[in-house]
Amino acid sequence: MHFLSSTRSRILTWLTALICLATAGSILAARQILLLQIDDSIDSALAQEIEEFQRLLNGFNPTTGEPFGDDVGAAFDVFLARSVPEDDEYFLALLDGEIYATSPIALPEALQFDDSAIARWSALSQVQQGQLKTPMETLAYKVYPIETASASKGVFVVAFSLTNRRQELRQILLIMSAVMGCAFLLALMAAWLVIGQVLAPLELLTETARSIKSADDELDQRIPVRGTREIAALTDTFNDMLSRLRASFASQRNFINDASHELQTPITVIQGHLELLGKEQGDRPKTLWLMQDELKRMSRLVKDLLLLARAERPDFLDLTMVQVDELMETIYAKAQAIAPRQWHLAQVAKVRIVGDRDRLTQAVMNLTQNAVEHTQPEDTIEIGSRLVNQQIHLWVHNSGSTVSPADQARIFQRFARAPASRRSEGAGLGLAIVQAIANAHGGTVALASSPGKGTIFTLVLPLEPPQDSAQP
Repeated sequence: MHFLSSTRSRILTWLTALICLATAGSILAARQILLLQIDDSIDSALAQEIEEFQRLLNGFNPTTGEPFGDDVGAAFDVFLARSVPEDDEYFLALLDGEIYATSPIALPEALQFDDSAIARWSALSQVQQGQLKTPMETLAYKVYPIETASASKGVFVVAFSLTNRRQELRQILLIMSAVMGCAFLLALMAAWLVIGQVLAPLELLTETARSIKSADDELDQRIPVRGTREIAALTDTFNDMLSRLRASFASQRNFINDASHELQTPITVIQGHLELLGKEQGDRPKTLWLMQDELKRMSRLVKDLLLLARAERPDFLDLTMVQVDELMETIYAKAQAIAPRQWHLAQVAKVRIVGDRDRLTQAVMNLTQNAVEHTQPEDTIEIGSRLVNQQIHLWVHNSGSTVSPADQARIFQRFARAPASRRSEGAGLGLAIVQAIANAHGGTVALASSPGKGTIFTLVLPLEPPQDSAQP
């Protein structure tokens, strides 16, 4: 049973069964076709011999030059002298109920000793065709009774031995079966090797999957792409899955490390103030305010983490038609209340897109909050939108501090903050949330920062997000 449990063995078993059925069906069909051909050829030979005898009987006697007339015996003599029967073919001439003459080949025992058949044929008045079966053999025959004006009556019989023909057919079928059996065994051995080659990538996939647990070095394994189109596609998909698992495990590890580090600070602060709460009675209101502030910061952190976790779910977005110019005017009105800056609403694209209005508002507001944290009251913050190559660009531009190229590569990571923003009260999740919202809409976030020009964050979004971003 262990042999039949493998895919290779099951495929070979089914292949064997199908080939056996096909082979048996082919042999049976070939046997039936050959039997029909034998019967047709014998029927044609019987009809041909009777037709030749009829032509001779209706012609002239070569000895006298006169018609045969009632001299049936002479017609028998001339025909038997001229005609050479085929293998397993026999001629029998009956005259007045007795055997008058036969073909040179010795008659089979079925004709020599079956007096009842001779009597039955002699009494016929019409042409008859049939088979004569005996324990020894089977004969196919055709009887032609000859009518004359005299009292004598002649009967011409042509017979074929089916036994010999069918014996030859059995020999042919046995040889065919032996050849097909050998070919079948060779085909099975070849199929075993071919199936092994085809399934080799699948076995490698299985072994690789079994070896993978959670270690990062094991997730670095990749399977060589080879085989047919389907196997190659499966291998590519498996390798892509390994890459995603690798990235997921790394992100999970970093997330746990960063989250534990970020949460540890407010927890330590709260614990420290709780210890002081009972010792310093006069500072109790201040201590309570500090603990409440830390708890609020923890609450904001947890909400941001939950938001990032939901960003990978298909129901993250609530898609509707969004009028971009109205969206940007609303965001501009909200942004002015954040902090005193030189606010400007620049170019506004009057276009409609398919998106989540609340998530887009959250993304742009996060960018404005980030701009506020890196600017002074005298600095300028500009927001705007424009349509570029069937994509909508939503940007926030500030004239404050810039982001170094080294920090630009990591600033969108969770809990990542530029050195200048260490004074910020945020946990470093704002830009990660912006990127998650952009990715959910099928877009990206671009960053350009240089001295003298400031920093500009741009959400590049398609007019319609991909289908898998919609709610299920």
